[in-house]
Amino acid sequence: MPTTTAPADLYRHGLRLLLAKDIPGWVGLWADEGVMEFPFAPPAWPQRLDGREAIAAYMRDYPDHIDLHDFPDVRIHESTVPGTIVVEMRGVGRLVATDSPFDMRYIAVVTVQDGRFTSYRDYWNPLAVQAPGTDFTGSDAR
Repeated sequence: MPTTTAPADLYRHGLRLLLAKDIPGWVGLWADEGVMEFPFAPPAWPQRLDGREAIAAYMRDYPDHIDLHDFPDVRIHESTVPGTIVVEMRGVGRLVATDSPFDMRYIAVVTVQDGRFTSYRDYWNPLAVQAPGTDFTGSDAR
């Protein structure tokens, strides 16, 4: 993506890559020193990933566990902080291990600089990871 890519456009492009199960392409949207945080992560799950390599390791097997089909209801809000957006959305699909439905609502605060994600705070529901087949992080927290 060009360095002039608007944060909302970069975010939408990232969603398309996730739906295509192109995890390396999605990771390629990150700055080398990007930070991904999960403020509501349950115990034994990562709360912070520092750097593109850590994010890549975390996401590597995601499609083997969650088969995303769509991101309906995406709402992107511009903030007063340059390069920062707030996103409300749903991810729907299926849990691969159990073939059961996956339906998660998210709120994310995302910062983009020079056409790359630099910060992504992902506010997701930690109760949803108690379902079988959701532990793609290898934490075995349940």
